[in-house]
Amino acid sequence: MNSQFFSDRYAAHQSADELPSPGLIDEWLADLLQFLFPAYSSVRFPSERALRLHYRTNDLKLFTILDTLNGQLTRTPEAIRSEFEERLPSIYEALDEDANAILAGDPAARSLTEVISTYPGFYALAVHRVAHALCQLGVPLVPRMLSEIAHRRTGIEIHPGATIGRRFCIDHGTGIVFGETVIIGDDVKVYQGVTLGALSVRKDMAKTKRHPTIADNVVIYAGATILGGDTIIGAGSIIGGNTWIVRSVPPNSRIYYKNLQDAKPQDPT
Repeated sequence: MNSQFFSDRYAAHQSADELPSPGLIDEWLADLLQFLFPAYSSVRFPSERALRLHYRTNDLKLFTILDTLNGQLTRTPEAIRSEFEERLPSIYEALDEDANAILAGDPAARSLTEVISTYPGFYALAVHRVAHALCQLGVPLVPRMLSEIAHRRTGIEIHPGATIGRRFCIDHGTGIVFGETVIIGDDVKVYQGVTLGALSVRKDMAKTKRHPTIADNVVIYAGATILGGDTIIGAGSIIGGNTWIVRSVPPNSRIYYKNLQDAKPQDPT
């Protein structure tokens, strides 16, 4: 390689934006989940003071992450850190409801501890609710880095901009993809391989609603694909496995793929 190539690469490094450490973000997320859920923690805190110290030490990591992005924030790192802390009890409350919904909806689940400590769907949802809160607070990049942590570990890809209601249940989960402008209501259950995506990926549509809306009490079975920002799945509907939907369906619909088992047998003669 010639020296100009190295000079160009050096100039690119010198002019690049400063990025928060991926390792620090991973540490902060892990310690935050340990604080929220004992099932994620290998530490048994000897006192409430020790738990408070754990939280405050981890809180400094969040401040450091935000301070790295200070030039890209619309408010001070301290203001964002403080508002995130105020939202943390409501994030926990939503996740507690999610865990209980998974426990109630899965006959194989034996306890909340099992759901929290072993279910990839719950982990992905926990990371999403944290990332979504930071996204709402205007934090750039970090929410996407958080969602990629969950994606790598679970095979579940949820854009941090997606809005997910209460008591959400992911069963199995591998291969799920939810786009940025997805809106999901309350008491929805989704199985593995479900895509809630866009009909078009044109860049000029970046500021529009490109992904579907799922109303309350909907069940979406494995492999279903639902596309389009104008597509609404009505409340109480059941979407069967491997279906392909690009237009709205009314409430209480039953949509399924008519497979070979439904066909009448042919006369061998």
